[in-house]
Amino acid sequence: MAADIKFGTDGWRGVIAWDYTYENVRRLAQAMADYINENAPSDENGKMAKVFVGYDRRFMSDLFAADIASILRSNKIDVTLSDRPVPTPMVSMLTTKKFWLGIAVTASHNPAQYNGVKVKWAGCSAPTRETREIEQLIDVNPVLFLYGQRAEQKDLTDVYRKYLAASANLKKIEGLKGAIVVDYMYGAAAGWMETLLPKNKIIALHEEHDPTFRSLQPDPSPKNLAELKKAVVAKKAIAGFAFDGDGDRFGLVDEKGNFITPCLLAGVLLDYLIKNKKLKGKVVQTVSMGYLPKRIARAHGLPYEEVPVGFKNVAERMALEEVAFGVEEAGGYAWQGGAPDRDGLAVALTWLEMMAVSKKKVSQLCDEIVKQYGSSVYQRRDLPVVKAVDKASFVEKLRKKLPKKIGNFKVAEIGTLDGLKIYFENDEWLLVRPSGTEPLVRVYAETATKKDTQVLLDFGEKLVSQYIK
Repeated sequence: MAADIKFGTDGWRGVIAWDYTYENVRRLAQAMADYINENAPSDENGKMAKVFVGYDRRFMSDLFAADIASILRSNKIDVTLSDRPVPTPMVSMLTTKKFWLGIAVTASHNPAQYNGVKVKWAGCSAPTRETREIEQLIDVNPVLFLYGQRAEQKDLTDVYRKYLAASANLKKIEGLKGAIVVDYMYGAAAGWMETLLPKNKIIALHEEHDPTFRSLQPDPSPKNLAELKKAVVAKKAIAGFAFDGDGDRFGLVDEKGNFITPCLLAGVLLDYLIKNKKLKGKVVQTVSMGYLPKRIARAHGLPYEEVPVGFKNVAERMALEEVAFGVEEAGGYAWQGGAPDRDGLAVALTWLEMMAVSKKKVSQLCDEIVKQYGSSVYQRRDLPVVKAVDKASFVEKLRKKLPKKIGNFKVAEIGTLDGLKIYFENDEWLLVRPSGTEPLVRVYAETATKKDTQVLLDFGEKLVSQYIK
């Protein structure tokens, strides 16, 4: 079945053998080939820029990637195919050095039945205007797949390893006492921490290659990290790290087995980078992110901006402006000095550097930020929808139903950048938005207490329930 291929917040994804089929992947590959041939620059000798194709550990990702690379080669494009599964951040990083465009076959954090394609450009996800051009080229030309046009395969992992090694002070990290439990969630980041740090410092979970993920969704959110939390406590580890299916998202568990929300994690990380790496520039975060980075930016006199959900929107700002730090609530972080894309391994190494430099535990670093900038209790609820939700009309309906006060919270401002966001005094907020990648409406809230956050979530769920049944 020829699917309607559309790029979401980061790439195109579909269910394997339903809409993610050889036929549809090949249709997309031809559109990407046409886009490359129309837009890729050539050097002074007329040689076209190079393209890299990588893939994760999902079912048949290597075969789908080989097909894409063969179609590009059939269209006379200079393409290199990875000879092994690699983290998506490696594909991004390579587009800052050796390649003009990168293509990653991955469905990121989605369940095992999904696969997908991400397009990387200038170190990050291709902007919406570029992916729309690719969408418009689908089926313009028939798929050109010439027999024998196999792409050259190479191992470029050493380039990425050197990049990661330069992102943090490994000598200081090696001086840390105690081990880290690392949950690779059966994903493409598996084994990478062991290549960077002494193996006796790593206690690995789910490092095997299993395309089924053994029913574990490779998403480093609290509901999927029960085993990691228990292992950290049982092994008396100094921290627990988790990476999603393609290694671009990062989750953190402290030495007590507590999950650290991305909102708090981002606050600790940003404060450290400003003070120790002397970052200058704007702090950019997605509209679904917490208020600690906003407060920290304000305290340090840095500009601040919110953008729609999807790290590519953060990355676009990083490519165009002087941005010190970019973050999204789903566990994606980037900052000056590296590629403008989320990279779970780079975050993990920087977090270990923080601990080594400060000589403090994860919980202590978090407590210091809370003491200085205030408590953050962030939660999200995902509400399934039966049919697609038109975001514009959905938001307008909700806006008309809003009271001027919700519980003890007086509405200070209403935003419609991506969904409906209600700002209250003291930076606290409630956001309702349809997901861009899944059949869900998400309700987010952040306040200083668990009770107040629950109040806002209950209100948000009640507000939207009449429109999603």
